[in-house]
Amino acid sequence: MRIERVRLRHIALPLVSPFRTSLGIEYERSALVVQVTTPDAEGWGECVAGAEPDYSSEYVEGAQDVLLRHLVPRLLSAESVTAHTVAPLLAAVKGHRMAKAALEMAVLDAELRSRGLSFAAGLGAVADRVPSGVSVGIMDSVPELIDAVADYLAQGYRRVKLKIEPGWDIAPVRAVRERFGDDTLMQVDANAAYTRADTRHLARLDAFDLLLIEQPLDEEDLLGHAALARTLRTPICLDESVVSARSAADAIALGACHIVNIKPGRVGGYLEARRIHDVCAAAGIPVWCGGMLETGLGRAGNTALAALPNFTLPGDVSASNRYFATDITEPFTLQDGHLTVPQGPGLGVTPIPAALDEATTTTTELHRSRPGTGRRGSP
Repeated sequence: MRIERVRLRHIALPLVSPFRTSLGIEYERSALVVQVTTPDAEGWGECVAGAEPDYSSEYVEGAQDVLLRHLVPRLLSAESVTAHTVAPLLAAVKGHRMAKAALEMAVLDAELRSRGLSFAAGLGAVADRVPSGVSVGIMDSVPELIDAVADYLAQGYRRVKLKIEPGWDIAPVRAVRERFGDDTLMQVDANAAYTRADTRHLARLDAFDLLLIEQPLDEEDLLGHAALARTLRTPICLDESVVSARSAADAIALGACHIVNIKPGRVGGYLEARRIHDVCAAAGIPVWCGGMLETGLGRAGNTALAALPNFTLPGDVSASNRYFATDITEPFTLQDGHLTVPQGPGLGVTPIPAALDEATTTTTELHRSRPGTGRRGSP
């Protein structure tokens, strides 16, 4: 394909309720929507970098800057681009996986739309619906947490993930387990809030029959995770530590994890996400699809990814109304605890123009005819 134009929209969507983790509190979703235009089709992507560089070193303004200054011009100057050539074309720019993933996603969407294929077919999905889990943030009190979990289970979510941090771990987990019983699938996510010195404390979570504990230690501490995996009965799942198929293979070889959470934005795109899926499958390591408060664009891609065969655990592919009163696409709704995998060409969804315009704060375009220049302003 020949890329003719790339449009970046900075959007802001208020959350239906504040979302608190060990990293901080979010009140709205600030994101970048990428629109790629080719002679044959348009494609859409979403950058999942947060407003602050806390989950990773990337943040939305930084992602926008590197896209405009370095990444988009490289694609606009290329004579031919496919989803598989995006990574090599951008390889000279180190890091910035979330920004690169958004661009690759848009190119892949355009490519598949031009061929009449869905994301699910392009990635190798084997299911037409995926089980939906929900991530529950840190609350002000245990009774508030119990009420929130009860509401999500009543909606039909198949798995509950509790965010934890020092001072908010054993008591809330015990309360949820005692209130909802052993049949409720439950896991916890620390977002790297603990250290090796907390090993004995974290071992107390073994009593609650959890599916897993996600990223308890710093993302660079693979040896610490390996030591923790030898001590805890609760399976260790890595999130932030896995940024590529190579890092997944290394973590598995070290015994640092029993399970891997795959987030396409974190690892540089859906094609690398599929490679991680394949590496883990070959090693007998189950995977599940994590979430980054995506709009319907990212949610569409994630449901397709989660339909691959080694995604054997419910992921954070929640319904749209878990986070947004109004999404920029038609909403994803929960049906018998599952989300339907879109089957239309490409992502199978496109933004609703009025909803996208309402959420947009700034718009910038780069054109093939004049790469390196842009047009800024309201949509």
